[in-house]
Formats: sequence, structure tokens, C-alpha cells
Amino acid sequence: MILRRGLALWGLLLAVASVPDGRARAADWPDTAASRVELHALIDTLDDRLLHQPSATLTLEEWCRTHNLAPVAHVVAHRVPGVEKAPTPIQRQALDVDAHEHVRYRRVDLSCGDRVLSVADNWYVPGRLTPEMNAALDHSDIAFGHAVAALHFTRRTLESTRLWSPQGQPSTTGVIRLPAAILRHRAVLYRQDGIPFSEVVETYTGAMLDFPLPSR
Repeated sequence: MILRRGLALWGLLLAVASVPDGRARAADWPDTAASRVELHALIDTLDDRLLHQPSATLTLEEWCRTHNLAPVAHVVAHRVPGVEKAPTPIQRQALDVDAHEHVRYRRVDLSCGDRVLSVADNWYVPGRLTPEMNAALDHSDIAFGHAVAALHFTRRTLESTRLWSPQGQPSTTGVIRLPAAILRHRAVLYRQDGIPFSEVVETYTGAMLDFPLPSR
């Protein structure tokens, strides 16, 4: 069951401010009714695909390929150094771990080509992964979904939050200025035996829409 709830205003502003500016080129999206309808439909489509695909990494690669965002549709995780976030009691409950079990934190920018498509905060239980998976996560920029693909995991979305709607006031410049962030998902990943091993909070940037208005 998907629990939809809004974020507190202050928390939302802080989170959006921390997202890389992945705005689309404004010239690609003239401020017309057709553009706004198309943008709304694209965000709906992205949200739906994320809800129905266990791996957000594979969803991003499919999106990158479909919309020609890079010559090669391969997502790479660029680790953000110096950021640490301890899991909250609610997150430990979602992961079914007690206060003593080790939970690691990893924050990455997920890029396809030169576009940062999302920023992911990831809390995971290393004791529920293989040594090879932990080594890859510790010592490389591999995307989490690629690193743990052998688990054939499933995903349960806890929250899906729209951070922007194209149905706003008309611009004064004749182009639609996209924000840094458009969508956020919070989800828990499970192994095939039903044991949770990761909670992720993924913020999707305006770079997801960095392509010309599709022709009809």
C-alpha cells in the first residue's frame, strides 16, 4: 500500500536546496498549454514506472534510453563525501533491525551521461548483503540497484511526493522554468526471502525532463 503524504514545508525546502540543479533547457519547453500537459503526463509516467519497477536504477536507464538523454543509457552513482545520516527509529523499524545492528548510509548522485537524474539517500544493512556487494558499495561508484541485482529484490513504496506541478502561473519569459526537483520516493527493498535490507529516499531532478517537447 502506498502511503502518500506531504512533507513539512521547511524540510521540503531544505531537501530541494540540496539537490543539484538539473533544470532542463528552458528553450526546449515553450510556455504553452501543450507543453504543460505534456510535462504533467511525463511526470505521471515516471511516477508510475518507479512504482512498478523494483529497481529505480533500471527505470532511470530505461528513461535515459527512451528520451535520448545520453549516448549510452548507463546510470553511474557519484558518491557524495562527508555526509552521514544515522537511521531513525522509524527506519530501523522498517528495516526490522534493533538499535544495535549496523546500518550503513550512502548518498549518491545518479547520473546518465552528464545529467544528474536523481539524488539517493540509502540506508542498508550490510549483514544482509554478500561480501562482494558490500565491497562494491564501499569501494566503487556502482549504483545500488546494480550492486544488489543478484538478490532479485522487490520494492515497497512508502511515500510518493510531487515536488512540482507544471500547472502553475504562465511565465513572463515565454518558457517554462523547471525546478531542481520534481518528484520524491521513499521505499524499502526486500530480498526474495522477504527480509528488508535497504530503505531509500530518491529525489528526481528536472534533468529527467531535459529533452525537447515530443512531436505528435
